[in-house]
Amino acid sequence: MTGYDDEGDLMPYHGKPRHPATTKMPWWNPRYWGKRVWIGLAVVVAILIAIGVGVGVTVSKANAYPSYKQLAYSLQDTYSGEKFFDQFNYWTTFDPAQGWIHYANPGDAKAFNLTYATKDSAVLRVDDVSGPGSERDASTGRLSVRVESKKTYDKGLFIFDVKHTPYGCATWPALWLVDSANWPQHGEIDVLESINEGDDGNMMTLHTSSDCTMSGKRKMTGKALQDSCDSKVNHNAGCGVEGGKGSFGKAFNDKQGGVMAVEWRDDGIRMWQFARDGIPADISGKKPTPDAWGTAAADFPNTHCSIGSKFSNNSIVANIDLCGELVEASWKKSGCGGGKTCKQFVSDNPKEFSNAFWEFGAFEVYQAS
Repeated sequence: MTGYDDEGDLMPYHGKPRHPATTKMPWWNPRYWGKRVWIGLAVVVAILIAIGVGVGVTVSKANAYPSYKQLAYSLQDTYSGEKFFDQFNYWTTFDPAQGWIHYANPGDAKAFNLTYATKDSAVLRVDDVSGPGSERDASTGRLSVRVESKKTYDKGLFIFDVKHTPYGCATWPALWLVDSANWPQHGEIDVLESINEGDDGNMMTLHTSSDCTMSGKRKMTGKALQDSCDSKVNHNAGCGVEGGKGSFGKAFNDKQGGVMAVEWRDDGIRMWQFARDGIPADISGKKPTPDAWGTAAADFPNTHCSIGSKFSNNSIVANIDLCGELVEASWKKSGCGGGKTCKQFVSDNPKEFSNAFWEFGAFEVYQAS
């Protein structure tokens, strides 16, 4: 039975008052959403999709890695024997690295026994005779040598047999590839490089023009340092990889040296270092197969750097600098010199450079067939 309460509301039969129906729609029900809500939702979804795509692209790029598809290589050039230095030009102008040296011309290099070759070895060394009061005065810099191959390369597989690396306080030796007339536009590839005693090991480094980094995925045993290869970044430190103890200097030499192998291709640049007793049979047999060598010591893939356009027309270069920008930067902390400046040490101590020499076996350059 129905009735009315004291306020005039209709009473149901069970005695509770009836309330007027609400006009407020439930927010969670899409049936009641207006156009503005749907537009807002579409914008939010579009933003989330864009963020997802961006993250996906970033992750994909970070994980990108070249295929390094196996190539078949054939021997093109050999630098060896008594004619080793005939295939090189001698650098005789100023030192771009501001070293305390005078680079010798071919005549002086021969006269002072700074370069010589036998059927088995080629030696490039620093003058270790000139001192205070001697006929050859080293007060304005010591005689040294820098040679650059007459032939240039745009890519290839390079096998460098190295029997002895230079070391000693104030030394800055390097075996590298570069186009000196077009640096850094044509790139620089440092294969063997160290300073002073070489105790920190070999430094494998690229130097380039802008827009070249190694910030992506890499496969190597060496320790990566700076990511940017740009010569205008980090005071031209380049994108270096540290080879570790025993990869340069006395420790390397005491084991009769070894072989550095450099594969330079559009996919990237990879370097391996093999001890004398661990040289792969395919290298000794002149049928090198990089895919069989395991993880590289240094890996510079093309994922964030157009290797094909950043490197070209490079000569093979070997030199021994003294002091210079790299040595001077850490001289006071090096433990070298006995309180003398680097330049004073170089000028006054000829016998300190008795170990400052390269000894090479053969250099072999292969090209993909």
